[in-house]
Amino acid sequence: MADYSFDAEAGTPGPQPGREPAVAPSAARYNPRPDHNDPVDDVDTPLLDYVRVLYKRRWTAFAVFMLIVGTVTVYTFTATPIFEARTRLLIEADNQNIVSFKAVIDGDQTRADYYQTQYNILQSRALARRTIDKLKLWDTMPFGGKTDDGFSVTRTLAGAPALIAATIAQVFSSGDTPPVAEHGIPDADETADETRAIDAFASHLTVAPIRNSRLVDIRYELPDARLATSIVNMLAENYIEQSLEFKFMASKEASDWLGDRLGEQRQQLEQSEAKLQQYREQNDAISLEDRENIVVQKLTDLNGAVTQARTERFQKEALFRQLESLRGDSAMLDTFPAILTNGFIQQQKTELAQLQSQYAQLGDKFGERHPEMVKLRSAIQVTQTKVKGEIAKVVQGVKNEYLAVLAKENSLAAALDAQKRDALAMNRKAIDYSVLDREVQSGRQLYDSLLQRAKETGVSTELKTSNIRVVDRAERPLNPVSPQKGLNLLLALFGGSLAACGLVFFFEYIDSRIKNPEEIRIHLGLPHLGLLPALNAKTLDANYPLVSRAVPGNFAEAFRAIRTNVLFSSAQEGSRSIVVTSTGPGEGKSMVASNLAISLAQAGQRALLIDADMRKPKAHEIFELAREPGLSNLLVGNAKASEAVRKSDVVNLWVMPSGHAPPNPAELLGSERFQSFLGSLADHFDWVVIDSPPVMAVTDAALVAHHATGVVFVVGAEMTSRHAAKNAIDQLQRVHAKFVGAVLNRVDLQRNSYYYSQYYRREYTQYYQNTLAS
Repeated sequence: MADYSFDAEAGTPGPQPGREPAVAPSAARYNPRPDHNDPVDDVDTPLLDYVRVLYKRRWTAFAVFMLIVGTVTVYTFTATPIFEARTRLLIEADNQNIVSFKAVIDGDQTRADYYQTQYNILQSRALARRTIDKLKLWDTMPFGGKTDDGFSVTRTLAGAPALIAATIAQVFSSGDTPPVAEHGIPDADETADETRAIDAFASHLTVAPIRNSRLVDIRYELPDARLATSIVNMLAENYIEQSLEFKFMASKEASDWLGDRLGEQRQQLEQSEAKLQQYREQNDAISLEDRENIVVQKLTDLNGAVTQARTERFQKEALFRQLESLRGDSAMLDTFPAILTNGFIQQQKTELAQLQSQYAQLGDKFGERHPEMVKLRSAIQVTQTKVKGEIAKVVQGVKNEYLAVLAKENSLAAALDAQKRDALAMNRKAIDYSVLDREVQSGRQLYDSLLQRAKETGVSTELKTSNIRVVDRAERPLNPVSPQKGLNLLLALFGGSLAACGLVFFFEYIDSRIKNPEEIRIHLGLPHLGLLPALNAKTLDANYPLVSRAVPGNFAEAFRAIRTNVLFSSAQEGSRSIVVTSTGPGEGKSMVASNLAISLAQAGQRALLIDADMRKPKAHEIFELAREPGLSNLLVGNAKASEAVRKSDVVNLWVMPSGHAPPNPAELLGSERFQSFLGSLADHFDWVVIDSPPVMAVTDAALVAHHATGVVFVVGAEMTSRHAAKNAIDQLQRVHAKFVGAVLNRVDLQRNSYYYSQYYRREYTQYYQNTLAS
């Protein structure tokens, strides 16, 4: 059974039952590790945060800014001046019309490509070669002559500013960018020197069309203003000459083509006319059109005559058929129109009626044999015979008329059929004749059209007019276009500032280290207990800065602030144990634990500092005590508590060193002996400060934090990644550790005073110094 009693003679405090707690019961306990979703009070505007970041990394920003500005300045004042000569051309739309009929492809559809074609011609290698030939520039720099293609450090360093400045100018320049000249594909017969010369020529040429107009600027840049002017003017002249040559060649080719087609068409026309003449001679088709008209007229007349004869035959046949049907009925026969209209028959019938009347009158007086009666009877018979004979003549006449009309109809029908056969034969001849005649007429029309176009093309070939005119010839420029000193310096200032700010904020973005208390609250979710300024070791009297010794006033005051926050962090009564740990080694947790214990002791609290970092203990060095016996000796039963706890030179402060380095520190700290030992300390101390190992290095801190009443998490400013710190806190949370808060240690207030101005200002240090001096 371990002995956890304290010997009064050793100077350790005895039990203090009924002692009032050091913290007022009304003090509100801070909620350890608040929810990340809780609203965070705004402590400053984002603009001031940006200013603080810039101030913190001011030397990086200044170096980048000076590098860019210096580079551009050196380039601006050392670069060779470049002059730009400009010629302005007017290019009208040129619509060539070789044939008069409408082309299969409408010319308006290709007009949109015309100007782009002209711009490419202006940048063509052929036009460049022609200009170089006329000005004899093959041996003139920069197109020809001796060049030094070897590597030169001096030339590379001299060209670096130009490259950087050109890049900056290209990035920040505004406005429409002229089209970049395309060098094209070298010809197969070009030599290497010619290719380099033409490429060099094209690299200085710019073709810039003026928007919403038919004007285009030809610009040429060279260090030699006179040569640039000569080149751009000669280029314009060669372009116009080449355009005229293209037109002449197009007209000549069209004229030759029309001549060939004209000869072919003449031969075809002669052959067609010969065929037509041969057909006329073979078919007697000299007056074919007149004969065709006569045949048609005859056919029309015969057709009308046949129709008339057929109508007449119908009438005569109807009369004949009617008369034939009435022949046996004398009474009905007398009503026949032809008989009724016959005067002789009607006269004889009248006489017959008179004779029959006399015969009837004399029959009453005389007998049938009376001579008068016989005479009258003979006269009546003679008259009847005459009537019958005349009726027979009428009937025969109607029949004869019918037969005559029938014969006439048949004759006309036969003539009509014969005329139809003649007309059909004539039509067959006319079709063949029309085909041959139409071929001759179309050939003659096409021949006349080609002849007319050939004459027009011959005239246009001799007409040397161009649709391209020079509006403004280039004049020798007086001022260089590059480098533009004012613009370059302005762009350098703007670009340097932007690059410096961008780089600063980029570094700040990728820097995940915790740098200020606000990041502790936002990223770790812990209350901020205070920040500790970084101290210069040269200014310290001892190796370890303790608030009980000679330390700067702001350092001591910072620990008093931390002490106050720790005291009011909980309303719990009785003794409390605080574990001081960090994410990794080197963050100053041992110094924080030692000074926190000293600060509590200076406030009248009975405090015990336990060095639980058995792997790399520091407490015995800080307080200049023997390492053994200590905590490990106590836990293994080799020492008593009264032997392991030592009285320090600070009033109310006791220290327990780590003791002998054990092979299993984690097992000792996680044992029931350690838990019982912590419980026994409540009767003797108000505060137990435990210096534990780093959380991410070993599991000792998690074991100790599980039994402590609170954890003070130490974060090294600009040392600890917030991701690692977050993982350390999560590991402590998994063992149900209760967080008091976090301390930001080793804050460089001298170098980054403005960055931490919202937390600490320089005037505070002067205030402490003045107070101590007084």
